[in-house]
Amino acid sequence: MQVDDLTSEEYSEFYQGYINNIPEGQSLGMLFKSNIQDLKTITNSISHENLSYRYAEGKWSVAEILQHLIDVERIFQYRALCIARDDKTSLPGFDHDEYVIQSEAGARSLKSLTEEAEIVRNSGIALFSTFSEVVLKRKGVMSNAPASVRAIGFIIVGHTRHHINILQEKYL
Repeated sequence: MQVDDLTSEEYSEFYQGYINNIPEGQSLGMLFKSNIQDLKTITNSISHENLSYRYAEGKWSVAEILQHLIDVERIFQYRALCIARDDKTSLPGFDHDEYVIQSEAGARSLKSLTEEAEIVRNSGIALFSTFSEVVLKRKGVMSNAPASVRAIGFIIVGHTRHHINILQEKYL
């Protein structure tokens, strides 16, 4: 399964930018693994002192971006699990800015953020590896829009890629 297998009925237009961040011709499993390696490469180039750096007033710090990636990945894994299990509950949105404010990311070490990001990603890899082709195509509702399990996987990867690009362009 590759990103070009998705149809526009499998995700909200809101996520198109994340989907556009994904290279064609690679399986979701390979993308999950290469994506976390790319994030680890970035975190290896960050010093603990730079965790609080913000490139502009009102922008998230490096630590907050890393915590945001962890939080969002957990939320999207939960959403994928619900839809995979054919839960008919409409999955609500969440205020990512409020999550960042409440995260206390600035009190964490680079090592703890990096380790948690890798653990959460490995959990996602394990989760998605259990889904059959039928389950991956299953659709539910999240944030009042349709979403398939497989689209959620690609959104996770595209979202991480989006923030890797920001870190490279604005923070490093």
